[in-house]
Amino acid sequence: MSRPSVALTQLQITHVRNLQQVRLQGLQKVNVFFGPNGSGKTSVLESIHLLGMARSFRGNSVKSLITHSAPSCTVYGLATSATANLARATIPMGVQRYRSGEAQIKIGGRAVRTVAELASQLPLQVITADSFGLLTGPPGGRRQFLDWGVFHVEHQFFGQWQRFQRCIKQRNSLLRRGKISDQELGVWTRDLAQTGETINEYRKRYFQILSPRFKEIMAKLAPSLDKLELRYQQGWDRQQSYAQALEQGYPADSEQGYTHSGPQRADIRVLSGGHLASETLSRGQQKLVVCGLKLAQGQLLSQQGGGRLNCTYLIDDLPSELDHEHSSLVCELLASMDAQVFVTCIAEEEIRSVWPEASELTLFHVEQGSIRRHAAS
Repeated sequence: MSRPSVALTQLQITHVRNLQQVRLQGLQKVNVFFGPNGSGKTSVLESIHLLGMARSFRGNSVKSLITHSAPSCTVYGLATSATANLARATIPMGVQRYRSGEAQIKIGGRAVRTVAELASQLPLQVITADSFGLLTGPPGGRRQFLDWGVFHVEHQFFGQWQRFQRCIKQRNSLLRRGKISDQELGVWTRDLAQTGETINEYRKRYFQILSPRFKEIMAKLAPSLDKLELRYQQGWDRQQSYAQALEQGYPADSEQGYTHSGPQRADIRVLSGGHLASETLSRGQQKLVVCGLKLAQGQLLSQQGGGRLNCTYLIDDLPSELDHEHSSLVCELLASMDAQVFVTCIAEEEIRSVWPEASELTLFHVEQGSIRRHAAS
């Protein structure tokens, strides 16, 4: 069995919820964590997410993530990565979070200051019961989804995104003051227009490859949903440049004290037969659409990275909302990808029965915060 281009081989978890001291070795391409509800399965996925994003995927509260009475939680991992000449290198990674909110991040023994550097080392895709929010929730979640893909394939994107955030924050601050210098506001508005256009071009370019890949995947997962469509909304009138939109919107911006139009208002609309998928599809169909979006991003990351960078998928309770047939289809696509998978279920048979090759599965039994390697039957 081939190993993904980026893969965790070891994990050490300390004081993450009910996981007091856990050491996992021999992690492989497909790792299944099974056990009763409340045993700590999801906490394993949270720990990996902490290692890749310095936070949980279940809300932003650090205190709830840390074991009761412990001052901090720590996740340490060893990852193998393919280098430019396709040789393999081992990279130690560690994240410690304190109740105060402070974070310490190290990669290769070196302290790093930004989560972006961490995320670039271990790209993560999460599929949980809350993933429906990608369709049903506010636009912010869909912008984050889109920007995840852009971040990993457009190396200049993050710097432009940071610059845009500084510009819009400063412009909004000036707008709220009331009496402002036209010259001072003009400087920030011009910079905002320039960075906003650049971000929009990055997003459009990525969306142009994401949309057809999503349709290809959905044709395999759910051929009956043949009228699915993705639409990108940039956040202002397509017939105008962003500078023109800012000029036209200035009276309203000035009156209300914030910038109305721009990349901060962008969205992806997921349509089925011309109607919002969140309003017309069943829960099971919605989960398939979310899986299709996440799988499409994973495939594009591998393709755009020349095989040197791939996703790690964190999947909590895959069988939920999906029947056996569609769970099998999702697993077939995952198995065909050069990606590492961590998946949870209550009974091992739930995954064993839908994964194409049961021999590929590395099983871990989780019970009351304790995890042990489970011999394949």
